[in-house]
Formats: sequence, C-alpha cells, structure tokens
Amino acid sequence: MVTVTQVDGVRRDPRRWWALGALVASMLVLGFDTTILNVALPTMARDLGASTGEQQWMADAYVVVFASLMLPAGLLGDRFGRRRMLIAGLAVFLAGSLAGALADGVTPVILARAVMGTGAALVMPLAMAVLPSLFEPDERTKAVGAVSAASALGLPLGPITGGWLLDHFWWGSVFLINVPMAAIGITACVFLLPETRDPASPKVDVLSTALTAAGLGLLIYAIIEAPSHGWGDPLILGLFAASAVLIALLVVRERRAVRPMLDLSLLAQRGFLLNTLAATLVMFVLSGLMFVLPQYLQAVLGHDAFATGVRMLPMMGGLLVAARGAPPVVAKFGPRAVISSGLVVLAFAALLGSRTSVHDGYGFTALWLSIAGAGFGLAVVPAMDTALGALPRDRAGSGSGLLMTVRQVGGAIGIALLGSLLASAYADRLDTSALPHAAAGTAADSVVGAHVVAAQLGDRALAASANAAYVHGMGLVLLVSGIAALVTALAAAALLPNPEPVRTPQDGNPDMVSAPEDAGQ
Repeated sequence: MVTVTQVDGVRRDPRRWWALGALVASMLVLGFDTTILNVALPTMARDLGASTGEQQWMADAYVVVFASLMLPAGLLGDRFGRRRMLIAGLAVFLAGSLAGALADGVTPVILARAVMGTGAALVMPLAMAVLPSLFEPDERTKAVGAVSAASALGLPLGPITGGWLLDHFWWGSVFLINVPMAAIGITACVFLLPETRDPASPKVDVLSTALTAAGLGLLIYAIIEAPSHGWGDPLILGLFAASAVLIALLVVRERRAVRPMLDLSLLAQRGFLLNTLAATLVMFVLSGLMFVLPQYLQAVLGHDAFATGVRMLPMMGGLLVAARGAPPVVAKFGPRAVISSGLVVLAFAALLGSRTSVHDGYGFTALWLSIAGAGFGLAVVPAMDTALGALPRDRAGSGSGLLMTVRQVGGAIGIALLGSLLASAYADRLDTSALPHAAAGTAADSVVGAHVVAAQLGDRALAASANAAYVHGMGLVLLVSGIAALVTALAAAALLPNPEPVRTPQDGNPDMVSAPEDAGQ
C-alpha cells in the first residue's frame, strides 16, 4: 500500500518523484526526435531529391498530426487512464520510427512522420496533465521545469547523435535510434507511473477532431505551397478560405456543445490565455529557427552532420541553463517579469542573428545562438507553468491538451510560414540565368540542391550565389522572428497577470515547503 505523506495539511504522494522520472523519460524521446530530423534533412534532401517544400512536409507532417490529435488524446487519457494512454502513445511512436527507418522515398517518410505525430500527441499533453494531480503549487514549477528540460535535453542530444549516425550509417538510422529510447520510456511508465484519470471528462468528438485536422492541414498546406504558386494564386486563396471555414465550423460546434472537447471557456481565463499565447510565440520562433539553421551550418558553412549537431549546442546550452534557473527567478520577481524579459532576450538574439553575412564565421553564430537559447528557456517554462496553474484540477487533461495544441499549431505555422519566407527569398535572390531549365529548377528548390548542381557542373559561381541567397533568406526569417518576439514581450509586460510568487523557506516563511533536493528518493 502506498503511504501518502502530509506536509502543512497537504497530502503528497511519495511516488510523485519516481513518476516524474517516468515522464522525463517519455519527454526525452520526443525532444530527441525533434532535432535529430532537422540535422538529417539536408542529407535526406540530397539522397531523396527532396525540395524545400518536401522537406517542410517531412518536418510538418509530424507537427500537424501532433497538433490535430492533442485535444482528443488529452481527453482519452482523462477518461481511460493517463498512464495507459502514455504507454500506447510511446508504442505508436515506436512503430512510426521503425516505419521511417525502412522508408525508401519522400512519401513513406512523410507517412511515417505522421504516425510518429499520432504517438507524440498522446505523450505530450498527458505528461503535462498529470503534474497538477501529483504536485502542489510549491513543487509544480520544479516539476514543469524538469519535464520541459527533459524535452529540451533531447534537443542537443538529437543533433549530435544524429550527426554521428549520418556520418557512419544511412539516414534511416536517425529513425531507428528512437526504437530503444521509446522502449525505455514504455518500461519507465509501466513500473513507475501511477494511474490517474477523470472519468467525468467529455467524450472524444470525432467530427471536431476531423475539423481540427482538416482545417490545420489545409492551412499548413497553403502556406507551404504559396511560394511556388504565388500568394495570390486562386488555389492558395481557396485553401486559406476552406481552412478558415473549417476552423470556424469547429469553433461554432464546440461553443454549442454541452460538454465540448475544445473547451473555449478556458480561454476566458486571462492567465491561461495570455500565457498560452506567449508559449506559442516561443514555439513559433524555435520551430522556424530549428528548420533553417541546420541547412545554414551544413550547406553554407560546409560542416558535416556531426559537426552541425555539435555547433547547435550553444543554443541548447543556453536553453537548459535558463530553464533550470527560471523557477527561483520567477519566485522572486513573478512570472510576468521573467516571461517578458525572456522574450526581449529572444528578440535581441534574433535581430542580432539577422545581421549574419555570408562571410561571417561560426563564432558570431554561436554568440547569437547562446543568447537565443537563454531567451527560450526564460520565457517558455514560466509561461507554461503559469498557464497550467490557472486551470482547475478537474480540467487538467482538456486544459493541458488545449495548451499543447495551441503551442504545436504555433510550431507547425512557424515551420510553414518561416520556411516559406525562406524559400521565397532564396529563390528570388538565386542567380540561375546561366543554367539549363532542369538544373535551374533543382537549384531553386533548395540550397542543398544548388550545391549538388554546382558540384556536378563545377560551377563555383552558383554555389556562391546559393550561399548568399540562403543567408539573405535566413536573415529575413530571423528579422521577422525578432520583431514578433519584441511585440509579444511588450504585450506580455502590459497584459499578463502576475500571480503572487510561491514563497519558500529561503524567503523566511517556514510554513511553505519547497521541492526536496532528494527528488529521486
């Protein structure tokens, strides 16, 4: 029988730290996979002949499915058991990874990524949903920080491991490595995570799920295809209109439902809404940056896959340090100040990075990457923790599902919109006037394709033009990201509520208890 300890009148489950370990293992798998594919994309583009648009789909198939299924996944966990659904999600993720390793073309890779997104949709919201039921407010910031840091820890491990695999094996190995990691996560959940559920949660609405998936899918498709067709093309405008209609139908249906799956009433809570939007903006910038950066390091600076992974460490290091240091800073100054400061730091890093020129070495890149990582860490952990803290416990599943859905939508739009901005700017600047039509099309598809054509033709001028065009496009992406982060920082400083910080014994209040240092015991 499990003994529940009581501190200051609050009942605490002693298994909560072991349970947190299981959640950390699960989130580590998702974080690992996020960046391992980004490093592999240039290699896959060369081996599979994938254009920039197809690379965007290889990245976005995962994110779109992830975002579309997050809400029903959270409800399934509430209703049938969060541990059970976490294990199921990791198993689906494992199967998708195995399929990706065996894929032999762009379409099978996209389908495998969609399967992986289905599994991730079950894992992500449920990992967050169990935290309010396991931890009291004085410990929850540390718990959210640990889960977020686990996902972040996978980010630097992904590029380094993926780079090493790509240097020694075929590109499918970046999928295959997920199989033992997912198996470890499943084992940890089976033996360490207690079962929690909320049988009174709403049922999964199949029609609302379909409207969500279709609406988001059409929106992302329109953004990705717009550079090649033109933003004013009737097909693109029609796709945007259809997406708007589907999303409007979803909102109307959910507002009329007695027990809605998409609980829009949660957005009426100012703290939840504004903190969710802040976390979403951070995800928008992070996803776009992680898409453009590996191609710059590999194609423009000429590093191999492993060296690319190592050179992404400054951003990951800044993120981890800031995420770890955020809780005590929030306790002293409040979440509003920390979130706003993090966004300002992020804006400064992006604007600094937008000044990158084709002649700059890696040192300048490492500088602004480190600053960007610190901004990410300072902004995202307090925003997510404060948003979750604004939710009633009995709506943890649906609320965290909504939070993670909006965040992932921000990530998907970040990849699509910033990737499309990059593709348009690159194609406009690239000089292909001396190339045959077929070679010009390949070069315009991606900077990797341009370097392949340049190597085949011995055309150094084409390689130089491709590098300059790509750096120009990356600069525009970073400029837009910086402006968006700065505007959000100002809005956060003006509008975010600032709940009273949780005091700890160090603050001189012996009645409040902070998370124990022996968290693993």
